Amino acid sequence: MDLYRDATRVPFLLEDGRVPVSYDGWRATGISKRATYWAAGRGRIQRPQHGLYLPGAEPPTVLEKVRSALAVAPPEAVVGFHTAALLYGFGVVEEDRVHLMVPAGNAFPQRRGIASHQVTLPIGDPVTIFGVPCAPASRVAVDLARLTPRAEALPIVDAALFAGACSVEQLRDEVRLHDGLRGVRQAREIVGIADGRAECRQESELRLLFHDLGIEGFQPQLTVFDYRMDLGNPELRIGVEYDGASHLDRSRLRADRWRHNRLSDRGWAMRYATAHDLYRAPAPFVTSLLRLIARRRSRAKSRDW
Repeated sequence: MDLYRDATRVPFLLEDGRVPVSYDGWRATGISKRATYWAAGRGRIQRPQHGLYLPGAEPPTVLEKVRSALAVAPPEAVVGFHTAALLYGFGVVEEDRVHLMVPAGNAFPQRRGIASHQVTLPIGDPVTIFGVPCAPASRVAVDLARLTPRAEALPIVDAALFAGACSVEQLRDEVRLHDGLRGVRQAREIVGIADGRAECRQESELRLLFHDLGIEGFQPQLTVFDYRMDLGNPELRIGVEYDGASHLDRSRLRADRWRHNRLSDRGWAMRYATAHDLYRAPAPFVTSLLRLIARRRSRAKSRDW
């Protein structure tokens, strides 16, 4: 999911109408063993976990999968990682499995559709969302910042801040607790550059690219006149925009060009990055931007705008 605003809407769209029933509970309704297996084999009822059933032919929803996973997990289990991020409204990385956390030492055999994480760091007081226990949002964000690929980690943490699920201060406090754990150096770096003003994955990835190249001074969602640009350097008056598929719409393209002309009239220079620039061949885009920065710095010294 690219747009962080879309991720914040997901929790409000989740459906939760069916309660998983154990095999014994299902049989107690008067349905025979043979009828139960026949219905499950033909998709008339759903079996989200071994020994658990849901009435109806509709596939289990996210919440039904989560409740079913918790039903077969140790009582200490809480929802964490990608699944908790989705429930908090910053699930920007797709993951089909239900992620559960249990304190280290608790036996939890691997089950279909469940990713179990035995953790040595205390989880803390769980937060109840939709009636299910979740790890605190700051813990979820830092766990993902530690253990997901770096290109995914910053969008996740940016999205957590955008959603208001946690604050920068909470992330900083949380990451200190993870000292000595795998991936903590990456988590410290990601928390240090995370910014809740970013509105989509590509903005976060552009910032990560700039960070790696030492390009400084660009602010997310900088407002100039009545226009917000993805990244802007107010000192040098340089703006950077990501051109995604939505910008190919004719009315959107017309509005973009009008804004570009207006910004140009006021001394702003724009650069546009595409998916090809960001994911396949960033060198030409970066070279063009660095040359523009050098020219602008030279002109700024002479005050020749």
